[in-house]
Amino acid sequence: VQLQASGGGLVQAGGSLRLSCAASGLTFRSYNMGWFRQAPGKEREFVAVIGWGSGGSRYYGDPVKGRFTISRDNAKNTVYLQMNNLSPEDTAVYYCAAGAAYDKMLKLQYDYRGQGTLVTVSS
Repeated sequence: VQLQASGGGLVQAGGSLRLSCAASGLTFRSYNMGWFRQAPGKEREFVAVIGWGSGGSRYYGDPVKGRFTISRDNAKNTVYLQMNNLSPEDTAVYYCAAGAAYDKMLKLQYDYRGQGTLVTVSS
């Protein structure tokens, strides 16, 4: 299983970025997909999860609610994270993950994790 995240970079506060995560080696449609992040010197933090199948179920961590949107394209085996109104507090390495259990992903428990992509927000 491979989860390849991309789309990170340097952006000014108030700006936007869209992260992508391309999955291979798994039945993508059957997995819940999520994002979490880890800032330097801090613990991992849950960002968002989207349910398997059509992705009708979505949940966000409090710090990103109203600013970030998770979506999936099962035809492309890809999950996205649209990030708007970014702030320096959003600076972190962002990881995508896949899991069979939706509720466990809220607790950062997942089956597969990809390499991260660095997001840096300047003030």
